[in-house]
Amino acid sequence: MSEPTVSLSLHINGTPWQGEIPANRLLVDFLRYDVGLTGTKEGCSVGVCGACTVRLDGRLVSSCLTLAAMADGADVTTVEGLAERDDLKPIQRAFIEHGGFQCGICTPGQLLAAQALLETDPHPDEAAIKGWMMSNLCRCTGYYGIVRSIEAAAAGDAS
Repeated sequence: MSEPTVSLSLHINGTPWQGEIPANRLLVDFLRYDVGLTGTKEGCSVGVCGACTVRLDGRLVSSCLTLAAMADGADVTTVEGLAERDDLKPIQRAFIEHGGFQCGICTPGQLLAAQALLETDPHPDEAAIKGWMMSNLCRCTGYYGIVRSIEAAAAGDAS
């Protein structure tokens, strides 16, 4: 017996995608293996670490808990879609310049969450940053570089 499939039609980082996928395919696996966008990482597989964070119609979601079929008709933004062409967003430059990443596993989710924060609150204080980012775990940096990077991007201190 063949595996049930679903038709999927969506935009990924502004590019249309259509096709058939297994009905039980998770969004993280669809993005990585069917589309080839490997920036989205699977960390914990239970939706608590934030490494797999993507934006689905502007909302932050854990792609390890989201069926790809739930994205039908939606706009999905991954870390690859954060930059416009080769122009990095200020948050991406700030992460580079202010030590916001180490090993890189959590960085895609951190960047997408931080960008969403800055779109919601362009000038967050440290408490707002920590509160917003608490669902994105990092095992390397102790968070100081991440907070510093978001503060720098908010202040316009990224070249």
